[in-house]
Amino acid sequence: MNNCKAIEIAKNIYWVGAVDWSMRNFHGYETSRGTTYNAYLILDEKITLIDTAKINFKDELIERISSVIDPAKIDIIVSSHVEPDHSGALKEIAALAPNAEIITTNPNGLKGLTARYGNLNYKPVKAGDSIKIGERTLQFVPTPMLHWPDSMVTYCPEEKILFSNDAFGEHFATAMRFDDENDFNTVLFEAKKYYANILMPFGKQAQTALKALGDLEIRLIATGHGVIWRSYIDKIIKAYKYWSSDELEECAVVVFDSMWHSTEIMAQTITEAFAKRGIPAAYYDIKANPMSDIVTDIFKSKYLAVGSPTINNQMMPTIAKILCYLKGLRPLNHKGFAFGSYGWGGQSIAMVEDELKAAGIEIILDKIRIANLPTKEQLDDITEKILKLEL
Repeated sequence: MNNCKAIEIAKNIYWVGAVDWSMRNFHGYETSRGTTYNAYLILDEKITLIDTAKINFKDELIERISSVIDPAKIDIIVSSHVEPDHSGALKEIAALAPNAEIITTNPNGLKGLTARYGNLNYKPVKAGDSIKIGERTLQFVPTPMLHWPDSMVTYCPEEKILFSNDAFGEHFATAMRFDDENDFNTVLFEAKKYYANILMPFGKQAQTALKALGDLEIRLIATGHGVIWRSYIDKIIKAYKYWSSDELEECAVVVFDSMWHSTEIMAQTITEAFAKRGIPAAYYDIKANPMSDIVTDIFKSKYLAVGSPTINNQMMPTIAKILCYLKGLRPLNHKGFAFGSYGWGGQSIAMVEDELKAAGIEIILDKIRIANLPTKEQLDDITEKILKLEL
């Protein structure tokens, strides 16, 4: 560790989390910029710690806390979320602060923490509960299924700080704690990528949470991952309102794998055909692009074309992987079709179409199957079909 010091984000409120510069995968989501595990220490009559960190980073967390106070003086630990990237060091912190109450949601947080860490000094809370910690108040707002049943945010009205847990966050490792200290477009992209790859299935829950938070005056959003929002709060809230809506853009994504370039040539033709209709299309060779980046583009694009050749009577494993991943994310109101080339059997294209249907994609064009290398006439026919589609 390199001189881990707490960073004051408001008077007597400190960021004491950890930066994971090296993480490159989070449950299949490629995190090319790493992440942070944000925890916050509030000095008041009752010293309060909001969240901990992944267990691998407990020493960094403890060192930052210790740069401000003796961890034994912690009176309250707020556990916003059971998932171990937020709660992983809970048992270690509780051992250092044996008198601390651990606040969690009732019943889901209580069940989850007990299952993971045993019987500690838990204090379950529900919607509308609050506590006085001295000059400050902490108000608890459960946000179930954003993105676990136990998820909760905490609001401090005196400071106008929302400790937002996973909401509004990004997997983004940075030495600069605030939004305006980093490139805004990079941060916003990572926030969109986080939403698309983790929160996409929970749009309704996100809308419910936004309504619950709508009347709060917010000066800082202290997230569970990534930057703390202070200058662009209006922009990230506006983005969440849009991302959680059913609204899609007149854009297309074409994603494929190819063995001997035949499916690749079809993908190029499809991309160009969309462009001729005035529909911007993103072109992704899945071998060359992270799956989670592709999903970030699929997220708000109305149209999706997925192509695979046939190998061993199956679709390519890379395409099977992204379709399985997409099925779990349950995109809404998307339209699409399957395509691909084959040498003999050609079973993969029907399999791709079936998986698109299973992911909730409306099929708008019957699967396009071409044996061996596509001819000019066949490619012209693909273009004509897309130009004539009723979209």
